[in-house]
Amino acid sequence: MANLIQARLIHLLLALLFVSSTIASSDVPFIVAHKKATLTRLKSGVERVSVSIEIYNQGSSTAYDVTLNDASWPGDVFDIVSGETSKSWERLDAGGHLSHSFELEAKTKGMFHGSPAVITFRVPTKSALQEALSTPILPLDVLADRPPEKKFEWFKRLLAKYGSLISVVSFVVLFVYLVASPSKSAAKGSKKKR
Repeated sequence: MANLIQARLIHLLLALLFVSSTIASSDVPFIVAHKKATLTRLKSGVERVSVSIEIYNQGSSTAYDVTLNDASWPGDVFDIVSGETSKSWERLDAGGHLSHSFELEAKTKGMFHGSPAVITFRVPTKSALQEALSTPILPLDVLADRPPEKKFEWFKRLLAKYGSLISVVSFVVLFVYLVASPSKSAAKGSKKKR
């Protein structure tokens, strides 16, 4: 009984391997898209969101009529400052890369959960449009109350960790300097004897 199950499992794995290799060797584009959003605080009450979307064709053929649409930014929450949320290209060659970016300004405070961007493209062998989704973005805490940045925090941590060592080394260096350098009174005394 166990041998029969193992034999069927091996046959199933071989069939899956054959099907996956057939699909992998087919002549179609494979679109991978990465969406990234970063927050930038300009001043109190004003925050901008910079969005960049990278589109890669990892397949073995060209994708035509490539269209990017990122409709996940509602107009009542964000204003478009620069760029557009949608863009079209004539083609994306195999192994090629496209990039698009735009900038938004936040109007309201709160957590924002964006959805993936939609990329549509045409394959020469199929009449229907193909669709791919970008990676989703992490939730953005727009216009959040953040504590002010501590500019010298790294210096304070370094001083707290190595402060005693720095003071001991400073005393040793000062002592060596005082012992090794000639005193001014001794230099004046030797000049008078001449």
